[in-house]
Amino acid sequence: MRWPVLCFFLTIFLRMDDANFGIIPMDLAVYTNAMLLLTFVAADHKLALKLGLGFGIVVPTLLLVVLSIYIVWHRKRENYASPNFHSRYTSSDPSSKSDLETTSVFFGVPIFSYSELAEATNNFHHEQELGGGGFGTVYHGILRDGREVAVKRLYEHNYKRVEQFMNEIKILTLLRHKNLVLLYGCTSCRSQGLLLVYEFISNGTVADHLYGDRANSCLLTWPIRMNIAIETATALACLHASDIIHRDVKTNNILLDNKFCVKVADFGLSRLFPTDVTHVSTAPQGTPGYVDPEYHQSYQLTDKSDVYSFGVVLIELISSMPAVDMSRHANEINLANLAINRIQKRAVDELIDPCLGSHLDEVVKRMATSVAELAFLCLQQSREMRPSMDMVLKELERIKNRECKPENLKEEDDDDKEELKSMLPEPSTPHCEETALLKNIKLPPSPISVTENWVSNSTTSNVSN
Repeated sequence: MRWPVLCFFLTIFLRMDDANFGIIPMDLAVYTNAMLLLTFVAADHKLALKLGLGFGIVVPTLLLVVLSIYIVWHRKRENYASPNFHSRYTSSDPSSKSDLETTSVFFGVPIFSYSELAEATNNFHHEQELGGGGFGTVYHGILRDGREVAVKRLYEHNYKRVEQFMNEIKILTLLRHKNLVLLYGCTSCRSQGLLLVYEFISNGTVADHLYGDRANSCLLTWPIRMNIAIETATALACLHASDIIHRDVKTNNILLDNKFCVKVADFGLSRLFPTDVTHVSTAPQGTPGYVDPEYHQSYQLTDKSDVYSFGVVLIELISSMPAVDMSRHANEINLANLAINRIQKRAVDELIDPCLGSHLDEVVKRMATSVAELAFLCLQQSREMRPSMDMVLKELERIKNRECKPENLKEEDDDDKEELKSMLPEPSTPHCEETALLKNIKLPPSPISVTENWVSNSTTSNVSN
């Protein structure tokens, strides 16, 4: 009686497709059943006993193997389905043989196939390179529909890069502004490569025009520089109003079109800032020369970190000097330190680019001096002493409009300027109690440690993970 029962239950087990997930073929169940029946009717009971013992060893072993395979398979499926960047947001894989339909979208932007973007950039040929940074290289490309694009190709395809990739997509789809670069689309984060597709901005970066390949002071006149400052401040104020911190404000991330209109770019390091907190604790990241010294020391990121970086940008616009220059004096490698030193000594003239003609044009001299004073506020060591981005924007607009107003209205603007200073919080430390514009006082230095630790001009993290 034992053998028929064993045959019955073993046959039922081996025929359960849902239980064995198709791992054991149906023929095996039939074969095993037949063998057991033959064993049962065999005249030689010793042979039957041997066969029974054999099956008694083989079957449990087989069951253990099947169970092990099922456990491994089940865990892999759970990991694949877990809420991470790859499974939550990826609609399909554009590196497959059939390209995705143009209607496929990812956070509201079209998904391009890797092959299409490789074709658009001539297989990412070096002659198509527009520039690069710490995270990727940007290539010029032409899509099949004729649009000119800039394609950013991230260097690595790992979790950190996917996070930055997702970050940029989320922010650029969340905000649409005339002074923010437009995102056309991207590849899937499961693609052969992580690629972002932007509108092509043909006139390079502000850094290119100040001291780079396109440097020509005759083109970048003072009115154009003022407009660049105002439009950049407008874009940053828009970000801050939406609780977003850029975290990598620099002249290399400020693009210019043919009319010298600003497009702020590169949001890979940007952070969405919770409205119910005063700061976010995070490892300092950014570019040498632009990093907020208080953020660098305390690991506390706030919107005032962008204000500090923008202060460096203002000094660059005034002086046409790079944020970090290892050929300068040791105490002035950082442009922020150099600027604070000159302003405290009432030597703003030494900061102004001679090509702007400030020695001949009093209007340019007054405006540049006012912008330098504003930059001085932005570069304060303590973030509590810095104005908000919205206040900075209003002051820049006041400086620009002041020279076009009648004399009686200029007096009102002077009152507005004093109001800007009065809006700043009271100093919280004794050594800052006499802090004021153009006073010869000794402030804590800007982050020399940043230039000592980071000698590269590329965007990098200050800590190794």
